[in-house]
Amino acid sequence: MNDSVVLDPIDLDILRLLQNDARTTYRDLAAEVGVAASTCLDRVARLRRAGVILGHQLRLDPAKLGRGLQALLMVQVRPHRRELVGPFVDRIRALPESRAVFHLTGPDDYLVHVAVSDTADLQRLVLDEFTSRREVARVETRLIFQQWDCGPLLPPVAN
Repeated sequence: MNDSVVLDPIDLDILRLLQNDARTTYRDLAAEVGVAASTCLDRVARLRRAGVILGHQLRLDPAKLGRGLQALLMVQVRPHRRELVGPFVDRIRALPESRAVFHLTGPDDYLVHVAVSDTADLQRLVLDEFTSRREVARVETRLIFQQWDCGPLLPPVAN
């Protein structure tokens, strides 16, 4: 099933600009893409209704909040059954250290991005919140040295 939305070049420009700065005013956005501010407002509203624009996020610096060490935890759950998935994900999402949770294929069932204060805090998190759980069979930890944001997300170019 293809849920993609048909977007014209103006829509793509709007999305690119908003991803670079979601606080851009409609007047500035309209001037940049070459349409009237009311047209720009209508297009953004349509993109929201279509579910292309999901919302706005505030990005924080984890280090400035006392969580300067980030890691990726590869978690294997056994048995990997539907009745365990929901409660496990809910529990992990509720942890203040959790930044993102991904359900995967392959040998690991989940990839969890966490932000903690230091290695002792990471060890506590892994031992007390992950490996202490009956369904968690294995946790592998990878420290994140550095992270880069990538360019704006746009649909693939048609050939």
